Amino acid sequence: MNHIRLFATLTLCLSVIGTADACTGITIKTKDNTTIVARTMDWSGSENNSLYTIVPRGHTMQSLLPDGTMGGITFSALYGYAGLAVQQPEFVIDGTNEAGLSAALFYFPNYGKYEAYNENDRDISLADFQVVSWILSNFSTIDQVKESINNVRIINVDPSASTVHWRITEPSGRQVVLEIVNGIPNFYENEIGVLTNSPGFPWHLTNLNNYVNLHPGGAGPTQFGPITLRAFGSGSGFRGLPGDFTPPSRFVRAAFLKTFSLQPTNAYDGVQQSFQILDNVNVPLGVQFAVGAAPNDMPAATQWTIATDLQNKKIYYHTMYNRTIRELNMADIDFATVPFQYHALDTTKRQTIIPVKID
Repeated sequence: MNHIRLFATLTLCLSVIGTADACTGITIKTKDNTTIVARTMDWSGSENNSLYTIVPRGHTMQSLLPDGTMGGITFSALYGYAGLAVQQPEFVIDGTNEAGLSAALFYFPNYGKYEAYNENDRDISLADFQVVSWILSNFSTIDQVKESINNVRIINVDPSASTVHWRITEPSGRQVVLEIVNGIPNFYENEIGVLTNSPGFPWHLTNLNNYVNLHPGGAGPTQFGPITLRAFGSGSGFRGLPGDFTPPSRFVRAAFLKTFSLQPTNAYDGVQQSFQILDNVNVPLGVQFAVGAAPNDMPAATQWTIATDLQNKKIYYHTMYNRTIRELNMADIDFATVPFQYHALDTTKRQTIIPVKID
């Protein structure tokens, strides 16, 4: 692809992200020990060119640099992988490789800070939007990523753009969050299995203590002087669960709903449950803007939602246009021979509706 065009596309992509800070991720462990990682992709500024990408073993990629050239680190895929990308197939946002390692990118404005680009480090410079591809190409475990992170210099391609952070998950369910602050990579074990956006991950864990009063089930009845107070309906133990779309509130909401939902039996049930939980953080277009100021007429700010079964290496997704769940089974892909390819998430931007037939 023409470097100028690619750089222009990336700049557009990053400018869109600047208006979109509402991605939410959850991880579910089923009774049969299947790990499901799921997340929403919420961009409200404009419709993205959303793709699924299939990358074979041996495919070579080079990182973009701030001048728009592809002169950064070069890496070839030791592992084949598949995932969902935005704008260009190189910019994989959420994917899984054939070893079962999953990596995903989440917006992280104002709190992260990469090292400034240094021309002397161009051969090890890695654009933040290509970190997921670098991880999936090279590694099968979290520890391998941790051992290699200092061998690259993660950079903003557009210095005016904000930073991102990453979720990395093994099939065992072990998960870490990678955040780069003041140029230093920090890995945090994510035992709760939830991730949103800013502030930093440790802050979100501390913030959960503000909701120590919440619990599943009902509250009361409570004797209140001469009268008895009773809940209006079921689920009153969660009264006070934040319902807005800020990252802290979405983190709390997702954490409580995920933690106290019944544990699903198997992978199929876990995938279904992950989509149901994430429905609680879907962002209707317009709520992030003043009345009448929404910039477009997309169906939603939640442009797509993905859930991945890491044991069976199956990727499921639906989009803002069509909430019918689609499946990409990595077992059907021979990563030794499949060509590098990418395709639109929606072939037709219209909800599938099946008429009910009456005899």
